[in-house]
Amino acid sequence: MKPSDQAISALLEGRHADPFSLLGAHAGPEGTFARAILPGAESANAFTLKGGFVGRMELVDPRGLFEGRLRGQPQPLKYRCRAGTHDWWVTDPYGFGPVLGPVDDLLIAQGTHFRLFDKLGAHLIEHEGSEGVHFAVWAPNARHVSLVGDFNGWDSRRHPMRRRADIGVWEIFIPGIGEWQAYKYHITGPDGTVQPLKADPFAFASELRPKTASLTARPAKPDWGDEAHRAHWSRVDPRREPIAIYEVHPGSWQRNEDGWFLSWDELALRLIPYVVDMGFTHIEFLPVSEHPYDPSWGYQTTGLFAPSARFGSPDGFARFVDGAHRAGIGVLIDWVPAHFPTDEHGLRHFDGTALYEHEDPRLGFHPDWNTAIYNFGRREVASLLVNNALFWAERYHVDGLRVDAVASMLYRDYSREDGEWIPNAEGGRENWEAVDFLRATNRAVYGSHPGFLTIAEESTAWPGVTLPAYDEGPRSNLGFGFKWNMGFMHDTLKYMGRDPVHRKFHHDDITFGLMYAFSENFVLPLSHDEVVHGKGSLLGKMSGDDWQQFANLRAYYALMWAYPGKKLLFMGQEFAQRREWSEERALDWELCDAPAHAGVRALVRDLNRLYREKPALHARDCEGEGFEWLVADDAGASVFAWLRKCPGQKPIALVTNMTPAVHSEYWLRLPHDGIWKEILNSDAEIYGGSGMGNLGQVKAEHGGARVKLPPLATLLFEFAG
Repeated sequence: MKPSDQAISALLEGRHADPFSLLGAHAGPEGTFARAILPGAESANAFTLKGGFVGRMELVDPRGLFEGRLRGQPQPLKYRCRAGTHDWWVTDPYGFGPVLGPVDDLLIAQGTHFRLFDKLGAHLIEHEGSEGVHFAVWAPNARHVSLVGDFNGWDSRRHPMRRRADIGVWEIFIPGIGEWQAYKYHITGPDGTVQPLKADPFAFASELRPKTASLTARPAKPDWGDEAHRAHWSRVDPRREPIAIYEVHPGSWQRNEDGWFLSWDELALRLIPYVVDMGFTHIEFLPVSEHPYDPSWGYQTTGLFAPSARFGSPDGFARFVDGAHRAGIGVLIDWVPAHFPTDEHGLRHFDGTALYEHEDPRLGFHPDWNTAIYNFGRREVASLLVNNALFWAERYHVDGLRVDAVASMLYRDYSREDGEWIPNAEGGRENWEAVDFLRATNRAVYGSHPGFLTIAEESTAWPGVTLPAYDEGPRSNLGFGFKWNMGFMHDTLKYMGRDPVHRKFHHDDITFGLMYAFSENFVLPLSHDEVVHGKGSLLGKMSGDDWQQFANLRAYYALMWAYPGKKLLFMGQEFAQRREWSEERALDWELCDAPAHAGVRALVRDLNRLYREKPALHARDCEGEGFEWLVADDAGASVFAWLRKCPGQKPIALVTNMTPAVHSEYWLRLPHDGIWKEILNSDAEIYGGSGMGNLGQVKAEHGGARVKLPPLATLLFEFAG
């Protein structure tokens, strides 16, 4: 049947609801008939993909529409086009069948497809005998979706997509194109309004800001050499392993000689050896996904599946992870499922409706960051995010995710006044849809990637953050591996900022945290959040003059490394950076030439070594049997002492003097008589201290020993027998 003039006009204008019904080769009563849009051509001949001539095409509309009767059965075709003295070949995308199948439709509709990153987005494949790229995007409420890009002059009339009506996914296979083609989606909303061109939510690569197009690319890399690293973490209980995390913003750790970002390969050559030398076990990157705004540090992500173009191509990040693993270093990344920015090329009103977010701002707007909140109760949205977590684990071999802003996800009234939020169905403030999403994410990654870690940035008293998210267990159990101990950070930094003369009145700033230290599996975070927005550096938070600030910081670090919980330290703080951190510049590495700063770095290196080598310091980080108070109530002297231990290993005693006064004969209770070796003294001269100590050991008799406590110092003693 010949289409109407209105149908042809809609087709040529990119408005037709089903372009595949009119374009390509079709069987008819008089044989095979083909129709193609070939802009700029004056004449065209049709050929099979192997080059066999099958017929001539006739220009039937000056806007580039050709028709013709062809030999043989309907099949994919290519056209040889001519205009004047020029000729070129076009392989017709409308001669190819769909790539997605009925199983994909079912799983996508259910929200249970755990391979979405293999189906949606842009994939370089061979399809029905031709190399090209398959594009697929979810836009269920759109009237029309067209693919635009470098390969079609960004003309929305050229490549309208096929709609899979049951699931609202639009797809098209474009033959003959390859990697690094820029593209976006031209989407007409349900009311006929054309949306701003949209980047691909599943894009594997993006243009460098300020450009915003997605790029056709292969994710990660095919060859890996990290089997031993991954096998180790799949066998062990991470709660009983040493985990000391070096938190890094990849854009400002160091810069090149021109002040530009280091590539992933350049970072690998510098950062991995540095982390190995410093003794950290893991690198945690602030978000590496694509983001348009540098001062967001990556926490306002527009390309969930794309490593940022600031640092080179996606395979560069894969090489970094592989290199770190071969050196024995794990790689964690910060992950932001709580919210997304409202940039017009992003997810906001993606198909002309509130697709990924809530329409009601009481549910869908985040007042702290002026961002949109994902609609976690929509299964396709939750599936996108669960698949993103799986993607980083599978394709880039990352060892874990530090999940940002979990507290803001758990409560509907987070940062909202009365009247600015909507209670849940039971009238409460809990966001059960977000809870269910977090539980599903943890079940998915832990179930499919042994050894993977998830770490929650969660600052409230929500119960069961690190309890397993079993179906039969309490719904509140979130299933994370670890949780940031924000109470430790707040209380101890507040204590360290007090003048020592006042510390005796605030003794519980240190002791209180040990009342709940084993209620969750904790990471002790001294993160980027503590050294920005006018907060200064960690060194600047310490009380006293310059010497006392360095002494306080050394004593604090040593206390933290012997405190129950895994460790996290933001870059630059390992050498006592003086200036507040800024994403606009590299760290002040020249400070490492100064003895005081070099001393702090040497201390952190030694703390990491002891923490890794001594099971008493790490093997029971998350279990109460690994901790025992020795001195908890000497507020007058501002002295704390405790024992770290684990079965079958030598116990280690910590004692801290948080005043400038020297205690020459302090009676320290110890559980075993005999020799206790002084294995670390933060006041040692090699760290920049005064050099006071105990000549390497003390002897315990009758349940204790007389020890010398240097000023503003922490000592570690290991029982030697």
